[in-house]
Amino acid sequence: MDTPAQELEILKTIAQTLNECGDPDHMLSEVLHKLLELTGLTAGWIFLLEDTDSPQELKAACGMPPALCKDGMQPMCSPACWCLNRYRDGRLQDAVNILNCKRLEDAVDYKWGDTCGITHHATIPLVSGTRRFGLMNVAAPGKEHFTDRELALLQSVAYQIGGTLERIRLWQAEQHRGDLFARLGEFSRALDRTVADTGSRTRLEDESIRLLQKHFHLPLTALYRVESGLSYISGAAGRSNCPIVHTTAVSGAARLLTTRVGERRYAAAEQAEMAEWTHLCRSHGSESELSHVLAVPLPLSGNRAQLFLLAAYPSDRHTEEVDAEVLEAAAEHIAIALEHLQLEENRRKLARLEERNRLARDLHDSVSQMLFSLSLTARGVESMLGGSEQEHQLLEAVSDMRTLSQAALKEMRSLITQLRPAGLEEGLTPALQNYARQLGLRVHLEVNGIAELPSTMEEALWRIGQEALNNISKHAGTRSAEIRLSARDDAVTFHVADQGRGGAATNRPREAGASYGLTMMKERAEALGGRLVLYSVTGKGTTVEVRLPIEKYIGEEGDSR
Repeated sequence: MDTPAQELEILKTIAQTLNECGDPDHMLSEVLHKLLELTGLTAGWIFLLEDTDSPQELKAACGMPPALCKDGMQPMCSPACWCLNRYRDGRLQDAVNILNCKRLEDAVDYKWGDTCGITHHATIPLVSGTRRFGLMNVAAPGKEHFTDRELALLQSVAYQIGGTLERIRLWQAEQHRGDLFARLGEFSRALDRTVADTGSRTRLEDESIRLLQKHFHLPLTALYRVESGLSYISGAAGRSNCPIVHTTAVSGAARLLTTRVGERRYAAAEQAEMAEWTHLCRSHGSESELSHVLAVPLPLSGNRAQLFLLAAYPSDRHTEEVDAEVLEAAAEHIAIALEHLQLEENRRKLARLEERNRLARDLHDSVSQMLFSLSLTARGVESMLGGSEQEHQLLEAVSDMRTLSQAALKEMRSLITQLRPAGLEEGLTPALQNYARQLGLRVHLEVNGIAELPSTMEEALWRIGQEALNNISKHAGTRSAEIRLSARDDAVTFHVADQGRGGAATNRPREAGASYGLTMMKERAEALGGRLVLYSVTGKGTTVEVRLPIEKYIGEEGDSR
């Protein structure tokens, strides 16, 4: 290494060796061997460190003395040495002489074997720009000092190695990025097919988790929901065909991670939280060691419950930024699928409503008009026969015909009203107030904690309220009623009460209309997973109480657990 020509030849040969290698492990072994051959040095080893906190990894070693090769290179695994300590605390910036190598001193003190006369070595950090990869050590028997010129040459070689490591890292990152986005495309196409075949939000969410497992092979994927003071997690781990786990027993780590998302695109679990995440993965059936955990929000429109996509990554994955990009894109695809499902459900509801309106119009224009005409005809015939005693039996028959036609017309109008719930355009409570006004009832209304109800729940409560108010008008013996609508963390409660004669449960058990109406009200409540209870005390009035679970009705409209 004495002349500039020799130094240039060394740098040229090293550059050529680096350009011919694509695999980093093979590249480091080859370039170290070539460097020793060209410089006349006899021993060298290279440590790579991901960061200052990670353990060093011996990636290449050449010409090592037997003392350092003891027990499968066990002496090289110790983290305690001057060069590694200086590298970790940032004091090792350039190539330096190591006057006393602790590993070699220990080899002599503990008689590990022959050191081949090596007592000192040079240490050179491997860097590229601001990125640090590790360090390289080189030595020769009896060589206790490296000149500035020798250190400068070694530093130049180290820069070449660092630049090649960075080039390989970038190439591998792009390969990994391309693979992830290819998987994302497959996931998106599979999710589109799922939307076409799935009518339930719950099934769509579960299938989304399964598809993520199938295409990305992660230790844990989950959807985490926060709503009404409760937390839910639905997750799968380890394999695409594993069962989906639904639980409200959410770990504090999941709660803490999602609260950190805020306005950012994603949040990563901190190192202190990884033990809890590992435990959560174990509970879902995954035995993988984790490197990091990410959370991204699902960008759902409207006032929806907060929903997050969570993913845990195995220990061999370190490209957190691209993982976050792909996870964010997957969350957007899932959100679009859920929105599409909601729009399709809204379209079907509008189609059903339009069909009901059409049927109501047809009944009104045909059957209802004919019944009305029949009633008028019967009344006319009755008037014509009114003065004849001889036609008494015929008169009674015509009178019965008129009575029955009027009753049928009334029932037909009631059916038309049920098919076409006019008034709900402005909301449930205005509709009930208007209906009570039509019945001649005064209503005291109280609403707590309700901003908006799903259409299925709103219509069910509207029908129940109609029946309850109609019963008050017919049977309670009072012209006032009380309506209360309230929501808590887990349920919506609906009360319709009066202070009338009461005894509804005992006084009219055999009245077909009352029994049928009560049955229908109970069936409507039970269809949404709720219950209806009738409280009635003679002389103190009657109360109809309906309780519908929030998670159930959101499950039909927006699918909570």
